[in-house]
Order: sequence, then C-alpha cells, then structure tokens
Amino acid sequence: MDLSPLWISIQVAVCATLFSVLFGIACAYGAMKLHRLRPLVDTVLTLPLVLPPTVTGFFLLIVFGKNSPIGRFCNEIGLPFLFSVRGAIAAAFVVSFPLLYRAVRGAMAQMDFRLLDAARTLGAGEWKILFRVILPNCKSGILAGVILAFARAMGEFGATIMLAGNIPGKTQTMALAVYTAVQAGNRSAAYAWSLLIVVLSALAMIGIHYFERMKQVGEEDIF
Repeated sequence: MDLSPLWISIQVAVCATLFSVLFGIACAYGAMKLHRLRPLVDTVLTLPLVLPPTVTGFFLLIVFGKNSPIGRFCNEIGLPFLFSVRGAIAAAFVVSFPLLYRAVRGAMAQMDFRLLDAARTLGAGEWKILFRVILPNCKSGILAGVILAFARAMGEFGATIMLAGNIPGKTQTMALAVYTAVQAGNRSAAYAWSLLIVVLSALAMIGIHYFERMKQVGEEDIF
C-alpha cells in the first residue's frame, strides 16, 4: 500500500501544529490583556471550530485563489497555495488553531495573576513574564492544546480538499485517502486508513488524559 498519505498527513499536521503553537500562544496572551473586546476576539479566532470545514475551505479558496491579491502575490513569488502541500498546511492550521488557542486561553485564565504582579514588582519585563512565569504555569494546557491541534490537523478533510485538492503523492492525506478508497470501492484500503486514523486519534486522547493526570498530581503535591 502506498504510504504517501501517512507521510503527507504527518508533514501537514506537524507544520500546522507549529504554526498553531506560535500564533495560538501569541493570540491567547494578547486576548488575556483585553477586556471589552475579548469576547469579540474569542469569537473571531474560534469561529473555524464551529463552521463546516467546507465553508472554511471556501473562504480559504477566496483568500488564496489565483484571482485574489494574496493568491496572485503567492503565485508570482513561486509559492502557490492552490493544489499544493502549502494549501493543505494552511487548511489544517486554520481548523486546528482554535483548539490550541482555547486550551491556552483556558490555562491562562486559571492562572494566579498575583504571580504576574509580583514579577512586575521585582522589575521583570513583559517578555520575561511571558517566558518565565506565564508559559511554565500553562505548560499542561499548552501540551493538551498541541495534542488536540495535531490530531485535528491529522484528520482534516473538508477545508483541505477545497484548497489543496486530492492529488495522490502530493496533497492526498489519510482522510482524503479514505474518501478516495471508498469512492473506488476499495474497502480494504479504506479500512486500513480508517483504522490508522482511529489509532492515532486514540493515542492523542490518551496523551491528553496523561497530561491532565500529571497536572492533577502536580497540584496535589503543591497542596
């Protein structure tokens, strides 16, 4: 069996998760400082979580299409998003980002803000507070968000097929391989890819429970 969908899925999921970590932490930190606009920011950043993936893919198609300014610019510099692995990564990032953002936002909301005030009193700058106080205290939420984002990116289908297409060996992920196998009547391949996706998703959920358990054990040790 051609294993290219597995390697493409891993590549797409890893890249999308890395982008989600960078932008998710930055956006969660920025939203933490907001007050009146925080509900609006939360709504906008988590909207892809509730939208149908095909709708998300349609909007991505508009943004990165060859007739859009962004799409034309990407084509001119030789980095097109349509029917490329970059498009698959972009689609996976957009649908997985809200999961990591919400996980990090929740972890930051539960943090003791007196620690931040104490750090400022001791003369720490905002960047030092972020990396030395906030992130270490939110590491369990960040790790849970990373696992969720990776699992979601690994199984993305609707937005990917809209933006990147279903090109074997190029943009065909495991989820698209299942769809292709079903359409071709190849049930054995569909079963194999589906089972692999189930196993990887189950491992991701086990990882989340593990980190939650580690967090509870840490809190019990503190008290």
